[in-house]
This record gives sequence, structure tokens and C-alpha cells, in this order.
Amino acid sequence: MNAATVHVTDLEAAINWWRERSPSPDGISAAAEVRALAEAYALLAWQHTTEVDTAALNERALGAWLAWYATTPDSPCIAICSTAQGDPVCKGCGRTFDEVQHWPALDPFEKRAVWHRITLDATAWRFNRYVERGG
Repeated sequence: MNAATVHVTDLEAAINWWRERSPSPDGISAAAEVRALAEAYALLAWQHTTEVDTAALNERALGAWLAWYATTPDSPCIAICSTAQGDPVCKGCGRTFDEVQHWPALDPFEKRAVWHRITLDATAWRFNRYVERGG
């Protein structure tokens, strides 16, 4: 298993979610959660990379990210599961048979890595044929 990481797009989404939730009172200062996530974001920019190891996140940044994560859809399932018919990759959601089978046991970072992969791939029916089911 790879080390747990957070992708830059998730950091951006979490920062924006917190900015909406706790807007700056003066247009300059940012909420503590935004500052903590922005520190991790800056680390990515400085390192010219797209993922940060969760071990590099301080407690506030990790907590802020997990609070944002709790507001995201858990599963990419759209109730059209072709792995049940023997496909190695689900045509509906884009997850592999193992990912579908073990989804409840995956941690938030593993789930977001799958979400990131299937979103970039964008071939699953949830992204085209049945986009209305994607929520």
C-alpha cells in the first residue's frame, strides 16, 4: 500500500469550502483552517508536485481536510455495476472489482485517490452516459 496522500485538487476544494464556510471578516485574514490547508498547498507549489503526504500535514490541516471530505459523496457508484457481471472495471463508476468489493474498508485517502483516478479517466458512465446520476 502506498503512503496516504492528498491531491492538490482536493486541497483546493477544501480551501474553497472553508473560505465559503468561514469567510474573511476583513478581506485579508483567513480562518485557521484555510491557513493550515494553504500551508500544505504552498508546500506542494514549492516542491513542484501534485500530492502531499498526509504525514506532512499538521493536525489542523488534516482536521480541516477531513471536515471537507465528510461533505463529499462517499461512493462513485451510480447503481449500474458491471463488475457484478464479471467486468474487471465497472462501466458505471470506473472502479476495479477489488475497489468495489473493498470500498467500505478503504480510508478517506484511498477513496479520494480512486475518485481522482476515475475523474481523470472520465470514461465511466457516471461521467458521460449517466452524468445525471453522478450527483
